[in-house]
Amino acid sequence: MGITTFADLDAVATHLRNKLDEKKYVLLYAYNGTGKTRLSMAFKDAGKNGDDRDTLYFNAFTEDLFSWDNDLENDAQRVLRINKNSRFFNGLQELEMENRIRPLLQRYADFDFKIDYSDWTVNFTRDVLIDTVIQTVEHIKVSRGEENIFVWCFFLAVAQLAIDEQEAYGWVKYLYIDDPISSLDDNNAIAVASHLAQLLSKKDNKIKVALSSHHTLFFNVMWNELGQTKKTQPYFLSKEEATGLYSLRYTGATPFFHHVALLKQLKEAADSGELYTYHFNMLRGVLEKAASFHGFKNFSACIKQGNDDPDGVLHARMINVLSHGDYSLFEPMQMLDENKRYFKTILSDFMTNYRFNPELFPELDLSASQP
Repeated sequence: MGITTFADLDAVATHLRNKLDEKKYVLLYAYNGTGKTRLSMAFKDAGKNGDDRDTLYFNAFTEDLFSWDNDLENDAQRVLRINKNSRFFNGLQELEMENRIRPLLQRYADFDFKIDYSDWTVNFTRDVLIDTVIQTVEHIKVSRGEENIFVWCFFLAVAQLAIDEQEAYGWVKYLYIDDPISSLDDNNAIAVASHLAQLLSKKDNKIKVALSSHHTLFFNVMWNELGQTKKTQPYFLSKEEATGLYSLRYTGATPFFHHVALLKQLKEAADSGELYTYHFNMLRGVLEKAASFHGFKNFSACIKQGNDDPDGVLHARMINVLSHGDYSLFEPMQMLDENKRYFKTILSDFMTNYRFNPELFPELDLSASQP
């Protein structure tokens, strides 16, 4: 129940499918760039058997099933086109999707829509006040965030059909949902997570669910909603840049917030002396989130001011410089010994001033500052 390592994402997908033989839900937290979308596709591909499928998924590819026709010639008849060749849209017209999507969309948006089944397009409309009269404006171009919300509500309506065992979606055995709320603020993230959990936890739902996200709040709300029984398995998914291996860390009864998981990685790297330049990126991310939580405008507020740096300028400048540049992420380089000393000092001072649960860091030696 600790850490399991995998050679590639196909192996991770196989593990998740095996885990769903005994669990109802699998929740994964992972940073952007770890491979969540590729993992969702590997999971889907593992269920392919000729023309048969068993996974209904939501990810970046789902959003690509919709594309804009902006009517560049007349700039008037702007519509969102639907890729009718996808089985995602099986029986669209017969299932009265507008009536299924509209109540969901009204939770998050103030616009409406019409689906034209003859040319597979969506016409967005909005009621606006014109000369003291409310009029419906058609063919509006909604924002990217509003488009994402519409696609998400479309998926929810389809997922509901699968959960209700509607014939057109009788092939669905698994739902795989990857990052549905990238464009939502925290309030809507909570609303989306709560609503999704209600849908997935229906008593008659026989479909197993894998869900991955980089959004800490969304992940923890989903855990709180679904993790009250032994049906849910929470994981932290990460990739070791040096080896290319993937790992799943079981997060325990209370899943890690990602900054705590980051701290453990940084502490382990500092203890081993295997510190790379990209670790400054990770440290900066932790400092920024801590500063935001405590109401500071800049991460430098969380850097301890030492006798040799009374204004905290040196350490803040080092993090600024060493956390920039593509080399930090894509060309891992060992830190110089001097930079290792600075890194360990900043890390240990931060963990002293902002104390975390000592049970998570049982061997933490805050006095260590030498490589």
